[in-house]
Amino acid sequence: MTDNQLAAVDASMLAALRDVVRGFVQRELLPLERTVQRREAERGLGAEPLIPADAHERLLKESAALDLWGLDVPQGLGGQGLGMVGKMIAVEELNRSIVPFRLPPESPNLFFLNEACVGDQIEEYLMPYARGEKRASLALTEPGAGSDAGAIQTVAQRRSGGWSLRGTKRFISWADTADFFIVIAVTDREKRTRGGMTAFLVDRAAPGLEIGPHAATMGEPTPYELMLDDCFVPDELILGQVGNAFGPLTKRLGLRRVEMGARSIGMGERLVEMMVSYAHDRSTFGSPLADRQIVQSWIADSVIDIHATRLMVRDAAEKIDAGTGGHRLEASAVKVFGTEMISRISDRAVQLYGGAGLTKELPIEYIYRNSRFMRIMEGPSEIHRVQLAKQRLRGPR
Repeated sequence: MTDNQLAAVDASMLAALRDVVRGFVQRELLPLERTVQRREAERGLGAEPLIPADAHERLLKESAALDLWGLDVPQGLGGQGLGMVGKMIAVEELNRSIVPFRLPPESPNLFFLNEACVGDQIEEYLMPYARGEKRASLALTEPGAGSDAGAIQTVAQRRSGGWSLRGTKRFISWADTADFFIVIAVTDREKRTRGGMTAFLVDRAAPGLEIGPHAATMGEPTPYELMLDDCFVPDELILGQVGNAFGPLTKRLGLRRVEMGARSIGMGERLVEMMVSYAHDRSTFGSPLADRQIVQSWIADSVIDIHATRLMVRDAAEKIDAGTGGHRLEASAVKVFGTEMISRISDRAVQLYGGAGLTKELPIEYIYRNSRFMRIMEGPSEIHRVQLAKQRLRGPR
């Protein structure tokens, strides 16, 4: 086969994947949206899942039957080997709905585990995670260390046969459902990010590990605190090399940032569809809103924003799949542009719909609130702009 023929096959596979996921969203997720809106409104300060347990199990079974699990899992690990390019197409389509359903496994933790697991860790953690049989959560953020990962205070001290972990983690997503945690701790206070941070595999039932209270936040997330009080981790559960966590961690964070761009595309597409429909159906002062130049500008600018973000996500995903490791700039750029893009589009949608856009009869206000926290998660826009500037100021790539 020529390169052009291979590209055509790949494009055909990806187009088919998009169709399958879009059909899944139409049949399974969209009918659940009213339930999600009601549960989110009624839980108040609680932490109840937005998808009912029985519905979530059904979604898992249906998506597995459609071969939507393990899209980016390498074939050597039993997955489909479609890489980040394939997974981001699925993420985009899933986020056309406000139902917060994720296809197993989560890509960022998969890549971290695949890069760092050795020996028995492969069978006990990596393989079950790749098959969707176990869930994992990254424990990095702390009360005094958010954007500055190098400032974490959780410490791991040497003990006979292992390490004792002490510290508090904050805003830990999915801590309530994780089977194990990837905990980042300081093993050398002097070196820190330059050889003094280590990753540990910590089972949910590990003595000294306590899942603390959740934080009631704006929108979907309900992150938790994680307390580590003399939590013993044996040497065989060090993930990677002692002191060498920062490099794999940075790559892992980059993957999540690219994923957030794909999520923003899906949310944006949904809003543009709604804006177009409403512009045709709603008339004021004798003319449909579609005839208003400002409305046309809102829609045009949104289409441009989405197109630009999609190209950025595809470029970053291809670089990740190439395995060159040089996607840090692209991940930061996608994170900034994508999350600010969906904030702009959701604001336009609210403005177009007026009072109706503020009601819980429509998904617009839900998307509006959830789009706001995305500009903070995985590093705020300001931090990424600083990093992008520093990279460029060092000279041409």
